[in-house]
Amino acid sequence: MIFGVIFVKKSKIPGAMKRTSIVLILTITLVTVAGCFKVDQLPAKPNIEFTSFEIFDTLDILGNTSKGGILLFRFEDGDGDLGLAPPTGLQTDTTNLQLVLYRKIDGNMVRINDKYDPLLPYSSYRIPYMERLGQNQILRGTIAVTFIYQSYNTGDTIKYEFYIKDRAENYSNIEETAEIIVSENNTYTKQ
Repeated sequence: MIFGVIFVKKSKIPGAMKRTSIVLILTITLVTVAGCFKVDQLPAKPNIEFTSFEIFDTLDILGNTSKGGILLFRFEDGDGDLGLAPPTGLQTDTTNLQLVLYRKIDGNMVRINDKYDPLLPYSSYRIPYMERLGQNQILRGTIAVTFIYQSYNTGDTIKYEFYIKDRAENYSNIEETAEIIVSENNTYTKQ
């Protein structure tokens, strides 16, 4: 909050000007104080937005030449309950980011239901526990997911659909990446 006090000598400001100054000072003070109490509000349902997908050369953990990919997306969650705590023996739900793979076949993007497809390293991921303290519970940020492709063909073209889920089981909107050519180093953004 910003508070200000202005001292004015009575003898130097005529009556009408003094009243105008006081009204102006009070108006500015009220607007400033009212602005301090505004709290952003968003729906409890998370919202995501695809940012980019980058393909690059890398090595896997055994030192083999591979392609890497990084999915980057923004998120907002109005009630701040995004992410899961580390799994325990009693916890059944251990993932909260889901991916669906599409491959370009004969010029069309076709959904692939094979969970062992080499271009879908995992179909689900875990966003770590996040919590916002204080009056404003909104969480905003960027999430990066890294992929390693050990088996691909020149010209393999794919895209992913993805969504997240918060701890209250609110599902986000479904987003999709741009079309990605796995064999070509590039950064792919929304078209």
